[in-house]
Amino acid sequence: MTTHVTIVGAGLGGLTLARVLHVHGIPATVYEAESSPAARAQGGMLDIHDHNGQPALRAAGLTEEFRGLVLEGRQASRALAPDGTVLFEEGDDGTGGRPEVMRGELRRTLLDSLPAGTVRWGHKVRTVRALGEGRHEVAFADGTSVVTSLLVGADGAWSRVRPLLSDATPEYVGMSFVETYLFDADTRHPATAKAVGAGAMFALVPGKAIQAHRENGGTLHTYVALRKPQDWFAGIGLADPAATARTAGEFAGWAPELTALITDADTAPVVRPLHTLPAAHRWERVPGVTLLGDAAHLMPPSGEGANLAMYDGAELGTALAAHPGDPEGALAAYERDLFPRSAGEAADAVQLHELMFGDDAPHGLIDMFTASE
Repeated sequence: MTTHVTIVGAGLGGLTLARVLHVHGIPATVYEAESSPAARAQGGMLDIHDHNGQPALRAAGLTEEFRGLVLEGRQASRALAPDGTVLFEEGDDGTGGRPEVMRGELRRTLLDSLPAGTVRWGHKVRTVRALGEGRHEVAFADGTSVVTSLLVGADGAWSRVRPLLSDATPEYVGMSFVETYLFDADTRHPATAKAVGAGAMFALVPGKAIQAHRENGGTLHTYVALRKPQDWFAGIGLADPAATARTAGEFAGWAPELTALITDADTAPVVRPLHTLPAAHRWERVPGVTLLGDAAHLMPPSGEGANLAMYDGAELGTALAAHPGDPEGALAAYERDLFPRSAGEAADAVQLHELMFGDDAPHGLIDMFTASE
């Protein structure tokens, strides 16, 4: 029987791991810094891919529940020029391999699938230290601690577990997203709602973009991309009209139905700096500990991050179940597949980032779309 597994981080990857372990009768505890499942908004739409995210949910025994979360029609996409001209459009006929769900609803489904008490909320990790022979102590900000012989860092970009394995630290890629929302847009902002369409919309030029996605009903979720130093964004997230005007000023002359996603936002802007780990990030096998998701392979946004985290969790849980009494064999098998998989996805993410925001934007991205039709 595999020993009790200690997981740091109750994101989608950590929860998928806990669920797959539960399916196989392996006990686990997840420690999460947030005070409750409702402590913060859980982000927007996720496209769950048929080659990684969906197999992960299948391994977790949650395919039916996942299907019940799918928002029909949201796989539609369109690319617009700054003046609003449609450059590319693809509808959603229901046959695509990337159905969209709300991240928060998917997380809730995973949480509900776990035994009560599996997730320990309000446990912010302060330090993690090796005790020898594969054992580790995790100390929390509230003064408590836990000792474990199988530790998994599912704690994201700024992982406290990663230093046990690697000296790598995330680096800023030179671009940040500014996140905003418009609510009831079909009624209050019909021109903008029409521009966004039924699913995802991209208006890209070199170094900047306005990207939006239709969520439930008339909610439009926007990520404004700007290639700027991090200090340029100081004050942007303070709902200061001058700061909003500075962001909008980067898109002077763009169609008003697009800039309304910035100027008429119903929420205070949130700045999301983009960071990455080295594309071929890996580490030597260290007894009793491993990583998954962004803690292992943080990369530029490509639509794969959540899918990869869930797939990592499912693969790790399956490996532990397949190696009863040999957790080190399971971790070695998991990492042997993890490293080339994540390196390949990271290289693809860098290429996509260049297609979206590089000197040839948006034409390279549109060429990629049309080539895949």
